[in-house]
Amino acid sequence: MRTLFWIPLLLTICFVSNASSQEFIGSVEVLDEALTDLVAADVQLEILAEGFVWSEGPVWVRDGEFLLFSDVPTNQIYQWSEDHDATVFLEPSGYTGAEERGGSLGSNGLTLDSEGNLIITQHGDRRIARLGAPLADPAPVYETVIDQYEGARYNSPNDLVYHSSGRLYFTDPPYGLDPQAGDSNKELDVHGVYSLALDGSVMLLESELTRPNGLAFSPDEKTLYVANSDPTNAIWMAYDVLPDGGIDNGRVFFDATRLVEAGLPGLPDGLKVDLAGNLFATGPGGVLVFSLEGVHLGTINTTQRTANCAFGDDGRVLYITAHGYLLRIPLLTEGAIL
Repeated sequence: MRTLFWIPLLLTICFVSNASSQEFIGSVEVLDEALTDLVAADVQLEILAEGFVWSEGPVWVRDGEFLLFSDVPTNQIYQWSEDHDATVFLEPSGYTGAEERGGSLGSNGLTLDSEGNLIITQHGDRRIARLGAPLADPAPVYETVIDQYEGARYNSPNDLVYHSSGRLYFTDPPYGLDPQAGDSNKELDVHGVYSLALDGSVMLLESELTRPNGLAFSPDEKTLYVANSDPTNAIWMAYDVLPDGGIDNGRVFFDATRLVEAGLPGLPDGLKVDLAGNLFATGPGGVLVFSLEGVHLGTINTTQRTANCAFGDDGRVLYITAHGYLLRIPLLTEGAIL
C-alpha cells in the first residue's frame, strides 16, 4: 500500500558555487592501455559546481536534459543543467519527520522508473519513495514504494537499480542510523541486498555483506555488481542473476582493500556499467575503471573521496559526485541513459 505524504518546502541556506568559467581538477591514471579506448589519458575533470557537504546519487533526466543529485547531510536534492547552475530541486529529500535526530538523513541514490518518475532512497525516512509531483514542478510529496521487510523497518536504503523486468534491486546499509549499526532503533540484523517485484513481493538476496552500497547490472542483465564500502573489506562483488530474480554464485570481482590501506581516499560506492560491460566504480582514488573480466584498467583521479557517477548527455559524458563537488568528464565509450 502506498502512503502519501506532503511536507512544506523548506529553504535551507547552503553555499554552493557554480563555475562561471571552466575549472578543472584531477587526472587520468592509465594502468592498462585498454583504458585509452574508454577515456582519453590527457583529459581532466571539469568542475560544474562545488560547496556541497556530501554529493551523491546522480541521475540524468533525458527528457529535461538535466542532472539531479543528492546532498545527503543537508537533506536536499539539487538540479544542474548546461543552461542553469546547480539549485535546490527538492527539500526535504530524505527525512520528512519533525523530530530532530542524528544520522545521515537525506536522500542518497536516485533513479527513474519506466514511467519517468523519480525514485529516491531516503535515509532518514528509512524507505524507498516515489516523488508524487512532476519533475517540471517539484514538491516534497512522496509515495512509499517500500519501507519494511517481513514487518521490520529497513536500516536506510542507499542505492537502487531497475531490471528490465520491472524488478527493483536495492541495498540497505546502516548509514542513515545513529550511530549506524549501534542505533537502538535498528530493526533488521542484516545489511541486505534486496529485490522488489512488480507484485510487491520482496526477496532478501544477500545478507553477508557488511556495508552493501552501489549496484548495477551488466548490459545483458545476467550479472549484478554490488559494492561493499567497508574499509576492512573494500570489495566489489559479482552475482549471477537467476530467472526468478534471485542471485547466485557470489564472487569477489575486485578487492580494493590494499588501496584503502595505502591511503587512497574513498571506498567502493556507486557504480555504472557502459554498453561494452566496463565498470566505472567510485572507490579508493576516484573512479576506478574495470574491464568486464575484472582487470583494473586505471583510475579517474578526482582528488576527493568520491561517492557516485552517472552517464549523461548522449551517454558519452560521465557525471561524478565527489565530496563537495559535481564534476564531469568526456568519455570515448558510451553508457546507457535511463
